[in-house]
Amino acid sequence: MEYEISADESVSVAVVRAVSAVRGMKPDTLPALGNVLDTDALDVMFGPQNDGTPRTGGRVSFVYGDCRVAVEHGEYLSLEPLDAAVGRERNPERSEDGHT
Repeated sequence: MEYEISADESVSVAVVRAVSAVRGMKPDTLPALGNVLDTDALDVMFGPQNDGTPRTGGRVSFVYGDCRVAVEHGEYLSLEPLDAAVGRERNPERSEDGHT
């Protein structure tokens, strides 16, 4: 799943919203993102610079809520449920639709 981070939401909030959507869960039922990483550092990493100009570049990935999460430039999230990734790793010849 791809998720575009809106200009008015922090990266850490976007991660929780996106993972809850992928998992079909309410955001408050997920474990605290702060148990996985420093949410303030994540937000600062992709937030504007001290002079207000946007930061460019950057990528970070981690596992949260049984999803592999990748943040690109603070603008996009890519999410992949770990159970889907495990299935493909076990059957690498198998395509997404289950055929070989």
